Amino acid sequence: MTATAEPSTSPSPPPRKSVLLDSGFLRLWAGSTASGMATWALPFVLGLAVLRTTLTPAEIGLLLAARTAGFLVAVPLGGVWTDRYSARGVVLVSGALAAAATPVIAVGMGESTLLTACAAAVVGIGQGTTRPAYQALTVEVVDEARRQQANAARTLSVRVTTLVAPGSTALLATVLSVRWLLLITAALWLVSAFAPPRGALSDRAGEHTPGVLGGFVEGLREARRHPWFPAGLAALSTVITFGYSTTSVVLPMISRDRYGTEFVLAGALTCYTAGALLGAVIIARWRPSSQGWAALGALACYGFAPLALLLPVPSVVVFAGYALAGIGIELFNVPWFTATQREVDPRLLGRVSSLDFLVSYGLAPLGLALIGPAVEHLGTTWVLGTSALLCWAVPALVTAAPGTRQFSRNHGRTG
Repeated sequence: MTATAEPSTSPSPPPRKSVLLDSGFLRLWAGSTASGMATWALPFVLGLAVLRTTLTPAEIGLLLAARTAGFLVAVPLGGVWTDRYSARGVVLVSGALAAAATPVIAVGMGESTLLTACAAAVVGIGQGTTRPAYQALTVEVVDEARRQQANAARTLSVRVTTLVAPGSTALLATVLSVRWLLLITAALWLVSAFAPPRGALSDRAGEHTPGVLGGFVEGLREARRHPWFPAGLAALSTVITFGYSTTSVVLPMISRDRYGTEFVLAGALTCYTAGALLGAVIIARWRPSSQGWAALGALACYGFAPLALLLPVPSVVVFAGYALAGIGIELFNVPWFTATQREVDPRLLGRVSSLDFLVSYGLAPLGLALIGPAVEHLGTTWVLGTSALLCWAVPALVTAAPGTRQFSRNHGRTG
């Protein structure tokens, strides 16, 4: 008589709950969203101060330049400190620093330009050190299987903020002064400081680590170990430096001169944000078989924005070009962040993430500074055409780098 095998009685693993139901991630998401809202709000609120003659155009330019300088200096420091100590500790200190400096801007406006500029630089330092820390903290709080959904949720909150916040802030401005609006952004920085949970990794203050410069160089070496990372960063930086900077400078001119209305300017930016929202929703669940190549192809879609501005097309085509650009940016961003969190040594993730933000965001002001003179000397046709070509060509060219097909060092060109 043949014995029949008994069915297994071991319980199957419980289904993995959505990251949106995880209290630890929700606390992280709340802190990250508050940080993003505070970062976005400062230039908008300072713009309101110019409208109310509390600040002059020259003063707001100085304040924003000081904040950008603080950000660029602090990003590499934040990466090193995140890896040396703890991501949670850096988020706490950074948020508290920005929260303390923001009221100084409110008090100093119209009284002391030097004081407000120094305070704006400190806010930039808090913003810069927070960026790599939140990237590393996501790895500690969310398991790998749910990390892409987590990154999509984080970027979705950023896009909702940019879509909804201008109208909300303008509404608040009807009943609150600029100084009170600045104090609200200080409160948002406090939420960023205290909301996130403690991560899984312990404080590494006792470990032997190199100095700040040596630590950052160690992060550069780790980035070079993943050929897909510098390749993808080159593509992203090209799109930001030439594509995004060009459209930022030229769109207002095209809206005024070709279409004779500010509606095209507002509509294009709204469509870009709406496209990015749609892209974040799509990538929360979509898992393409060649995720790196798909992400780079999506990034190249930004080329449709300068192309739409180049051609004498109806305004609806401009809106469609910007919507495609927005979708493409998020279909790149989320897999890019997720792959970096997966592939990079967790001990060095803060430094590699800081390199990402430093290069991509750091080159944006350079692009903005160069595009204006280029338009004056070469004309909008040459500048827009070159920008569109670069947005398409560079992401296509970097697919030849090893590992770009899957954004992984363990996969060659053929995956």
